[in-house]
Amino acid sequence: MGVRSLAARTLCQVIGGQSLSRALPAALEKTEEPALAQELVYGALRWHFRISGLINQMLDKPLKRKDQDIECLIRIGLYQLMCMNIPAHAAVNETVRETRTMKKPWAKGLVNGILRRYQRESATLEAALTEAQEVAFPDWLIDALKQAYPDRWSAVCVASNERPPMTLRVNTMHHQVRDYASMLEEQGIACSSPEQAPAALTLDQPCDVTQLPGFDKGWVSVQDAAAQLAAEYLDCQPGMRVLDACAAPGGKTAHLLERAGNNLELWAIEKAPERIPSLQQTLARQQLNARIVEADAADTDRWWDQVPFDRILLDAPCSATGVIRRHPDIRLHRKPDDIEKLVQEQQKLLESLWPLIRPGGMLLYATCSVLPRENVEQVRRFLDVHADARERQLPGDFGHRPGHGLQILPGEQGMDGFYYAGIEKLQA
Repeated sequence: MGVRSLAARTLCQVIGGQSLSRALPAALEKTEEPALAQELVYGALRWHFRISGLINQMLDKPLKRKDQDIECLIRIGLYQLMCMNIPAHAAVNETVRETRTMKKPWAKGLVNGILRRYQRESATLEAALTEAQEVAFPDWLIDALKQAYPDRWSAVCVASNERPPMTLRVNTMHHQVRDYASMLEEQGIACSSPEQAPAALTLDQPCDVTQLPGFDKGWVSVQDAAAQLAAEYLDCQPGMRVLDACAAPGGKTAHLLERAGNNLELWAIEKAPERIPSLQQTLARQQLNARIVEADAADTDRWWDQVPFDRILLDAPCSATGVIRRHPDIRLHRKPDDIEKLVQEQQKLLESLWPLIRPGGMLLYATCSVLPRENVEQVRRFLDVHADARERQLPGDFGHRPGHGLQILPGEQGMDGFYYAGIEKLQA
């Protein structure tokens, strides 16, 4: 199977509902050009709604369901012409040739015709796109962003369509950040230090983790700077009893332990059994200790031992609208109805976990969403109904202060979109 037909079939799987994180790794094992395959799939998903607008103008009628692989091949071809440095004639010829690989030679003329037409009429075709198609976002999400950020919604979309940086979190149990940066430079890997996250290093160019000194020994992990703020804000001190309520894949769990010298009584709760191995592997690679429990964090009767926690991290299930640049399939899979379900789940977790905090303790509420219903409105409601709760102001001269908590929008200071709010329990 050629790399373009492989990418097209993978794209079909994702459009059909499978997650990119599940569909892509299996596909990359089947090609000698994994970097190109990944670029084609990611790019076609990133610009899915824009490409859909172009295809709708050029197809006389929709293709049959059994021929969605050909439509996905057309999407792969259009992405190459729109965004890649592959010579246009090579992109067209190689894409058309894959119709034979896919055993659909009848589609050769169709694929060739659409790609050639785009070459001739790209300016006219793109001028006819709707606003949402132009920025490659679904209509419902554009509307939500305009309502929440009337002056910044366009910047959110632009940042969400960019390639994200590769940011590392240095395990300061092993090395100081500046010392690890020197080790990277000795390997010819250039980096810089984001001001917001003390343990972070952002690479000038992404690289394979096998190139990172000591990655297999737990000296360093890959984690966006915004996600690293969770451990900074929670500020767990050695000896504290700490709960990470939605722990997998374990990046924030590990960071909490690193900052406290692996000296926490840390409970890591994970509801999804298929995600437990990733949590275990993360902690094992870094030789960190936590009590891993497979359970619904909200079902406290099942797992809690009635001893209160000093700190709770609730990295809540959310729409993930702040990390679309890393997970472009979110823009296809997330639906308007999902938001209400997520808000209810977040509220249930907040209400269930609040009794587990000792007086004087703190819960840090976090999401990778940019939607106020999941963030500031959720925290406002909670504070309104809990007389024993008050907000702890989070430090930092970046992001936005929407009334409660801190909202970071995608791309700001190079970070992913994240929301944080600190909630203290008052002494009796």
